Amino acid sequence: MIKSWMIIGSIAFFVGFIGNWITPNQSQWFRQLQRPKWLTFESVIPLIWTIIFICGAWSAYIIWEHNPNTEITRLMMGLYLLLEIFTIAYSPVMLHFRSLIVGTILGGTGLLICMLITLAVLPVSFWAALLLLPYLLWSPIGTYTTWQMSRLNPQDA
Repeated sequence: MIKSWMIIGSIAFFVGFIGNWITPNQSQWFRQLQRPKWLTFESVIPLIWTIIFICGAWSAYIIWEHNPNTEITRLMMGLYLLLEIFTIAYSPVMLHFRSLIVGTILGGTGLLICMLITLAVLPVSFWAALLLLPYLLWSPIGTYTTWQMSRLNPQDA
């Protein structure tokens, strides 16, 4: 029998893989953009997001196991999936349009979706809500950084 954590993890990995696969090869454009002077941690951002995605999948697993295969739980899984899609869409969509404002909008939208999920899961599981805290803490930093980059690079906003 396939365990629920295997399915949730596989879907999270698959969405991440597809997002990486469809990302346009515009990284040269992004690399040449001016960055805020305080952005000294850019090399650890992939690790930060990896931890955030693991925490999000674990949160989804807790919610699924609390009340498996019910309509409300399936709806919650859809919200987790929507959050991952918006989060993964940041790079391919921003690079496709070569627009930091698009990235800022996607980052802010992801934050709002995560806030809604956190409020929805809090009555079900404190731990599931707590596992969303890394997203809630990091997403505003990433969104603010992208917004600051748009101000430093108005031609690419």
